[in-house]
Order: sequence, then C-alpha cells, then structure tokens
Amino acid sequence: MAPMASMAHQAPLTHPVAFLARRAATALAAAAVLGAAAAPAAYADDAAPSASPKKLPDGLYGTKDPQYDGVWRQSLALLAQDTVGVRPAASGVRWLVGQQCADGAFTAFRAEPGKSCDAKTMRDTNQTAAAVQALAALGGHGDSVQKAVGWLKSVQNDDGGWSSMPGSASDANSTSVVIGALAAAGEKPRSVTSKKGGKTPYDGLLTFQLGCDAKEGERGAFTFQLKGAAPNADATAAAATGALGKGFVVEPADQRADAPVKPLNCKDGGDAKKDDPERAAAGGDAYLVAQLDKNGQHLLSAMPGAEKQPDVGNTADAVVALAAGGHGAAAAKPLKWLEKNATSWAKQNGPAAYAQLVLAAHATGTDPRSFGGTDLVAALNATGPEPAAAAQKDAGDADDTTDGGGIGVWWVIGVGLAIGAGIGFLLSSRKKNQL
Repeated sequence: MAPMASMAHQAPLTHPVAFLARRAATALAAAAVLGAAAAPAAYADDAAPSASPKKLPDGLYGTKDPQYDGVWRQSLALLAQDTVGVRPAASGVRWLVGQQCADGAFTAFRAEPGKSCDAKTMRDTNQTAAAVQALAALGGHGDSVQKAVGWLKSVQNDDGGWSSMPGSASDANSTSVVIGALAAAGEKPRSVTSKKGGKTPYDGLLTFQLGCDAKEGERGAFTFQLKGAAPNADATAAAATGALGKGFVVEPADQRADAPVKPLNCKDGGDAKKDDPERAAAGGDAYLVAQLDKNGQHLLSAMPGAEKQPDVGNTADAVVALAAGGHGAAAAKPLKWLEKNATSWAKQNGPAAYAQLVLAAHATGTDPRSFGGTDLVAALNATGPEPAAAAQKDAGDADDTTDGGGIGVWWVIGVGLAIGAGIGFLLSSRKKNQL
C-alpha cells in the first residue's frame, strides 16, 4: 500500500472509518492508529470487524489484510473488470456474495461467512453500496442486490443522507456512494425518502455544499460532514458525481460537446437554486478544477503532522466527477498526470487502486490497457483469481506491467463470452441514471 502521508484523504478523525472504508487497508490502519481514541462506538472492541485472517480466502482480490476493506476492494475490482469486458472469476463473485448478512447489509470482512451476522456485526453503508454497484453490473444477483438496497433504505437518516455506520451523522461520501448504488439497482434516488421529514438523498447531500456565503475560492466545495464545514476535495469529488445520480462507472465524456466549467453564480440571488443537484455538481466540479489547476493537475492530501503530498486516489475520483459532469477536456488534464504518476501508487495499493484508475480511464474514453505504458486491466486481473473470460499469459508478464515501464500484457477474450458479458453490462450498469 502507499505511504501513509501520500495515501490518506482529508477527513475528520472523529469519524475515521467512514472515510477509511473508501480507501485501502494501509491508510485505514494508519488512521486507526492516529484516531483510535476518537473512533465511534460502532468500532469498540465488542463490535469490531472480523479478526485478520491467517490465510486469505479463496477468490479474494489483493494480498493485504482485508479486515477493513475486503468488500470494498473486491467490489471495485469486479466492477472495473466488468466495465472493460472482462468476466470475473466465479470464485471472486462467490466470495463477495457470501459476505452479505441475512438482512442485506455488508461489513468490510467476515472471516466466517457461514456464521450468521448478529448485533455486534459492524454493518457498513459504504461496503454495502459498493457491493450493490458491483453485483448489479454483473447481473444474476437480483435477490442480493434488492436485499442490500432494502437495508440501505432502512438506515437512511432523517436528513435524507447516510453515514458509514448507521446511527451516526450523515456525510457526503457515504451519501454519494449510496446514491450510486440506488441508481445502479434501478431505483430513482429522488423517490427514496426518509421516514421522518420525507427528505431525499439529494436533500441530504446538498447540505454539505458551501454556497455563496462561503469564502471566495471555497464556494461550490463540499464538506465531509457539517461539523467543521471545511472544503474537502475527497467529499467534493464524490458528491459532484453523486449529485448527478451516478456511481463508480461513468460513461465516457464527449469532448466534442464539452460542457464549460462554471463556478457557482453568486450574483442576483445565486443561492436561490441551491436545491438543484445539477447546479451543485457543476459548482463542485468548478472547485475541483480550481484545485487541480493550482496544484499542477493533481489534488493534495496529508496526514496530520505530515507535509501535503499528491493524492492519487482523489485525483482519479476527480477525473470521474469531471467526466460525469460532461467536462471531458477538464478531466483529460489530471488524467494525463495520472498516466505519468499513478503506476507505482497502484502497484503498492492493489486491486482497489487499479480499479480506480481503470474507471477513471473508462470515464474519459481512454484505453486502460495502454495507460502510461501500463496495462491496468492485466495488472488488476493479476491481483485476484484468473478471470473466467480472459487468458493471462503468465504471472510474470502481469507483474511486469506494474512497474510503470513494462509493455502491457494483452488479454484474449473469448468472443462468445465477451458478447455475453457485454450484453449483461449494457442491461445493468450502462442504463440511464435516473434522478
């Protein structure tokens, strides 16, 4: 995994796991050490996730401890493979399905999936929403998807949003990933309302945006949570995508019809339309572009006490957000930075990191099999069981693609299987996102 200072994203340490669930295991462990005393009650010793396994389960992607991010990284890996026409290994899909609790929820990792979840099982909206997006795209798992969606609806907060751990205050990241899950499952996010107050997910999400009363340069940004109300690039990238009703998979932006990036209009009562998700997304995109331009086409992150450093994962998320908003030309700039600088980061961080880059490439119409000299698809495939519809040359070739200078390994996909996977993908994750 990446060094702590360069891997972690900014988020309040008072709610570490909601933030940590969206990143890889080393950043999770690092933040847990730094903020263990402030961890929410759901992470007390009597409600801890399953202990680290002595031996990794069959079908699991990655070689690092899955205690905090197993379902997250598995879901992103499977989704990224499906997005580029690779049919994942059956064992990988079985592992993910087997992690689901009877009530539909997912936790980060269950060492004994045959054992029923109980009150101490640490259910997580981020892990659940990621699993929904993956299983909905793969197709054939309608019951699992609907049970998970039902659970997500049952833990919606009164403000219309979600927290990572049910019962905590909503945050922009969790709300965004759940919106993506609802859309992937064929739901209309706008029709999913809280039991008290009838608030929609967009009502909850837009409360985190800094409007015209914020400082110039901060307007349009989203905060992670209302407490603190500081601009957060990670939350902004997630929210700018979620506000458009989109999830991890975004169809390529058409640069020929590129939408201009416009900051929030704060003239003549500019906040009059502050409940407009599309306007909110555009404002978030404008904030991201300003930050990217200022930093050399990448976003910054720093652990407490460390110098700010490039945040590769958040930059990839920003690319997807900009593409989702139709800003193809703006997305292309940080993508070029990623092509030059992200290979070693992905190699160090494993399947979820490779998946993020694959999805960023897909969103911009870039070939992930030729990404700055690296075949991201081959490298991702090599982190887990051999795909069902791709023939890998050998493990050595796959490893060579992850050093940033090797020649990409090309995968040969069976015509019949590719057609089947493509049809399933079109029917599931390429349908129109409905607000």
